[in-house]
Amino acid sequence: MQYIEAPIEYQGEERSLFLAGGITGCSDWQVELMDLLKDEDIVLLNPRRANFPVHDPDAARKQIAWEHRHLRKADAISFWFPKETLCPIVLYELGAWSMAFKPIFVGVHPEYQRRQDVEIQTKLARPKVEIVYDLTSLSAQIKEWADRV
Repeated sequence: MQYIEAPIEYQGEERSLFLAGGITGCSDWQVELMDLLKDEDIVLLNPRRANFPVHDPDAARKQIAWEHRHLRKADAISFWFPKETLCPIVLYELGAWSMAFKPIFVGVHPEYQRRQDVEIQTKLARPKVEIVYDLTSLSAQIKEWADRV
């Protein structure tokens, strides 16, 4: 596994996965998912920064632009909806990428507030996507994809 964290720019050609999901106000679930995927031959693109420059007035624009570019660069996108926060941007991203042909993997914590909305909307847009409810199951789907590609 290779790891790219915002704001580092990914320039490679290797198989890549964008880690879409909660960043603010929730646990660092990305670390757990990365550990579950550590033996896979993929590049993980993580928008969650170790140190976000909160005092930079241009930081949010740069972060959003990085995410925009890397969602497009990635070969696939995993989504995780944690219980602690609503994740409005992740909902937006799921909606946008549900209408594309790129592989997506969707995980929802069982106590996520809008769980039913994610389930219904995802099934309507991408009926073959199997929603899972823990990071271990999400990593299993990703591993299956990584082994096929």
